Amino acid sequence: MFNVVTQLENDGIEMRKVYAGMMRQQIEAGKPVIALEADLMSSMAMDGVHKDHPQHVINCGIMEANVIGVSAGLSLTGRIPFVHTFSAFASRRCFDQLFMSLDYQRNNVKVIASDAGVSACHNGGTHMSFEDMGIVRGLAHSVVLEVTDATMFQDILQQLVELQGFYWVRTIRKQATRIYQDGSRFTIGKANLLRDGSEITLIANGIMVAEALKAAQALEQQGISAAVIDMFTLKPIDRDIIKTYAAKTGKIVTCENHSIHNGLGSAVAEVLVEECPVPMRRVGVKERYGQVGTQAFLQQEYGLTADHILQAAHQLLNGVA
Repeated sequence: MFNVVTQLENDGIEMRKVYAGMMRQQIEAGKPVIALEADLMSSMAMDGVHKDHPQHVINCGIMEANVIGVSAGLSLTGRIPFVHTFSAFASRRCFDQLFMSLDYQRNNVKVIASDAGVSACHNGGTHMSFEDMGIVRGLAHSVVLEVTDATMFQDILQQLVELQGFYWVRTIRKQATRIYQDGSRFTIGKANLLRDGSEITLIANGIMVAEALKAAQALEQQGISAAVIDMFTLKPIDRDIIKTYAAKTGKIVTCENHSIHNGLGSAVAEVLVEECPVPMRRVGVKERYGQVGTQAFLQQEYGLTADHILQAAHQLLNGVA
């Protein structure tokens, strides 16, 4: 059960501190959790946890493929490994190990992929991944998530300690826009309807959920009823809610901090073409690499704002091909 905040504002805690806090909590509760880092301890606020619990936090160095192999071995001993690195390295750099050591062998490892999309900001194009979720969702048994805010991240992390399997979780490192009230709970594989509507549906994940809500508010002021769905689980995607709102509104816009190819837009299109074909638009990164800049600049540069969602919505509403 979840509840949505009445006003959009920044979370009171950074996402990396949510992660470090949850790792500390689970370790001190006696859970067999092992946190593995690829020389990004300070980037994920894990220094203090490592200092206090050195047997439960391992810095494997800048060797992401090796980190995945180590996590697979630890999972076979009954530990519960959580691996963190930046999303670019948690996908592109170690894909063969994700396949061979985790997914193919069905090992119980949770990969936390931070600095999602344009949130990598000043790390620039080499660290700015727009293709990561598309890469990982192609694996047969992977579960692929993009958490929305601190409340969701905390709840999902707690669930992952108990769940078995290979989970890949995309997040930003710093403050997200707060979407959910404290105490909200989330069902993996089940999308959240944040706002009902009858004329068009906006399906978003990650930082784009807040932008979709802003766009829906703007559409409401124009007399247009827009539904907003938080599709925080990319795989397995919630096919039922896509079909329901395709039938109800007849128009869908997807919104993602990722390439429009093989991410949320592609996954929703796959459901629509098989089950309920309706006109749609994909708001996301289009055939580009990243660059250095502030997040606000990058969202504008790559077409990831409420205004860009509004433009796509109006194209559909006005029948623009």
